[in-house]
Amino acid sequence: MGHECLPEELRSLFLFEALSDTQLETLCKDGHIALFEPGPICVEGEPATCFYVLLDGELVMSKRSGGDDIETQRTSQRGVYCGAWGAYVEGIPHVYESSVRVTRPSKFFVLDASAFARFVKSEFPMAVHLLEGLKVGGLRQRQILGQREKLLALGQLSAGLTHQLNNPAAATGRAVADLRDRVGKMRFKLAMLADGKFTPNAMRALLQIQDEVAEHVAKSKGQELTALETADREDQLGQWLEDHEIEAAWDYAPTFVEAGLDTDWLERVSATVDGTDDSATLRGAVGWMKYTIDAELLMNQIAEASKRISALLAGAKQYSQMDRAPYAPTDVHELLHSTLMMFGDKIGKDKPVQLVKEYDKSLPQLLCYPGDLNQVWTNIIDNAIQAMDGHGTLTVRTARESEDMVRIEICDDGPGIPEDVRERIFEPFFTTKPFGEGTGLGLDLAWRVVAEKHHGNIRVESVPGDTRFIILLPQQAPAPEVAPPSEITPEQPSGPVGLQAP
Repeated sequence: MGHECLPEELRSLFLFEALSDTQLETLCKDGHIALFEPGPICVEGEPATCFYVLLDGELVMSKRSGGDDIETQRTSQRGVYCGAWGAYVEGIPHVYESSVRVTRPSKFFVLDASAFARFVKSEFPMAVHLLEGLKVGGLRQRQILGQREKLLALGQLSAGLTHQLNNPAAATGRAVADLRDRVGKMRFKLAMLADGKFTPNAMRALLQIQDEVAEHVAKSKGQELTALETADREDQLGQWLEDHEIEAAWDYAPTFVEAGLDTDWLERVSATVDGTDDSATLRGAVGWMKYTIDAELLMNQIAEASKRISALLAGAKQYSQMDRAPYAPTDVHELLHSTLMMFGDKIGKDKPVQLVKEYDKSLPQLLCYPGDLNQVWTNIIDNAIQAMDGHGTLTVRTARESEDMVRIEICDDGPGIPEDVRERIFEPFFTTKPFGEGTGLGLDLAWRVVAEKHHGNIRVESVPGDTRFIILLPQQAPAPEVAPPSEITPEQPSGPVGLQAP
């Protein structure tokens, strides 16, 4: 129900007290007084169509977080405003940035967004230019620096990935060079065997032993001996080889032990060449076996290095989500794994930062924006590593928060975050890093991805030695209304909403 708007009533509000009679008459002509029963006035995320000023009553403002509406302000002060307070800024879509409801019958001055924008632009053009510069310029600055933040993180991760790829690639190159040398020596030993006094049966038996040795080397990869067992076996093999006048006996012994062989194998080789008069024949047969083992072990190294390279590339592909839809069902543990793998030169066993994983494997898949969530993990983990000064323990924990929410915790044992800093860490452009080393948008981006895009929640709890970033995500994030962009575009500020007091 609408009521007549009186200029003197508007003048009694702090928001309008400095306006001229003509300006107040314009507002009253374009707007109206409305009474609202207890209930919602505007809903977060819906198109912003009206500007509201409280004349009498009580309003409650709330924001979505973790799937719930969290009350952010409750007031009965005349003159507070909400709704389409930024309608005068052109070039960006306007939605209600919070939900507002009244708790008792309340009276508002109501102005259509278009009329409010027209009034402000005509009466206060300089202020509009300043506010546009503040709001639109801030959004563009956040977008540009946010992209730079992503590129810097990507550059650091790429450097780490390059380092990780270089190790198995270098190992492959060394193994190939060694393999070429061993194959050449094996051909030489084969020529020596061909010149020996071998019967066809003995040669076939020796070839069979060679095949068995190759198979045994493959099976022995999972067998590990203690240092004492290794030393004892090397002594036994070295002594056997020395007793049989094998040159470089003690150089051969470690190779045979690594292959999982013992003196019984050597006895079989000896029995194969038994009956020949040339002791060099046994040396040739043992040497041939040794180079066969070398070749198999080197091929194992090449295979392991190739598997490592493939795993790193698969992880990088998973991290970048190149082959995935921007909005898709995803295992949160796969996302965490691919991100942690990108920090592989810093995090893990025998690395500066030890990793502890406490995963609830029963968690369901999330219908989410996986590429954006990887950026969230990246920003938080990178901050944790810096907080620990590159040395400490990183703990990643997952659990079920409720029937339709999952909980991810990323924890470090660094010095902690002071209380005055904790209150501001999600603010855009706020950073504790030295000048030029941070944009202050990493955690702002994380907040927007989790809270705005997924309708989840992100918070931090910190004491010295235990800092926890806690992320709550719904099992199903809101689907994109149109084909989703590949990048997050900040369309509204994530700072304070338009509820003002004098």
